[in-house]
Amino acid sequence: MKIAMIIIRSLIGLLLLFSSVTYLFKLMPMPAQTGAAKVYNDGLAVVNLMFYVEIIELLCGLAFITGRFVTLAAILLLPVIFNIILFHGVVMPSGLGPGVFLLLGDLFLIYYYRKNYTSLFAVK
Repeated sequence: MKIAMIIIRSLIGLLLLFSSVTYLFKLMPMPAQTGAAKVYNDGLAVVNLMFYVEIIELLCGLAFITGRFVTLAAILLLPVIFNIILFHGVVMPSGLGPGVFLLLGDLFLIYYYRKNYTSLFAVK
């Protein structure tokens, strides 16, 4: 189980690092978008939200790669992953695969580190 955790954690970390570095340093041109995807991304651009999302992805990717603060990063990443799943599920179904991998991998990591979350739910 530990080997599976290390493999999944590393793959998710590499995917997040690739995504965030590519976006932040504009290493690849953004594909042309039309319809609902363009409206959605234009709305995010108004408040520059994608920059902050990519910073969160970068920090969580570094946490997953180094193996430090993984329990915090796994929880912090959940809202980002849910937005990826919803966006690709509703607007652009062609890119749903990586989002599903992120969701299943993150849920696996949360399950693996479940004992670290017990104090959050303890009745005092």
